[in-house]
Amino acid sequence: MPNPKHRHSKTRRDLRRAHDFLKPKQLSKCTHCGAEKIPHRVCPACGHYRGREVSAGANKE
Repeated sequence: MPNPKHRHSKTRRDLRRAHDFLKPKQLSKCTHCGAEKIPHRVCPACGHYRGREVSAGANKE
C-alpha cells in the first residue's frame, strides 16, 4: 500500500479543504407576507405559493 514520501504543508492541506464547507441556504421573500422562505417551496409563515394559498399557514393574516 503506498505511503506518502514527503509531508505536505498545512497550507497545502488547507487549500485542498477550501471547498469542503456547507453553503448557506439561499432564501427569498414571500410575495404575500414578506417572510423569508426557501425558493420554490410553500411559505411556512402564511401557506401561500405563487400567489395562492395552498395550505393553512402558521400565522393567518
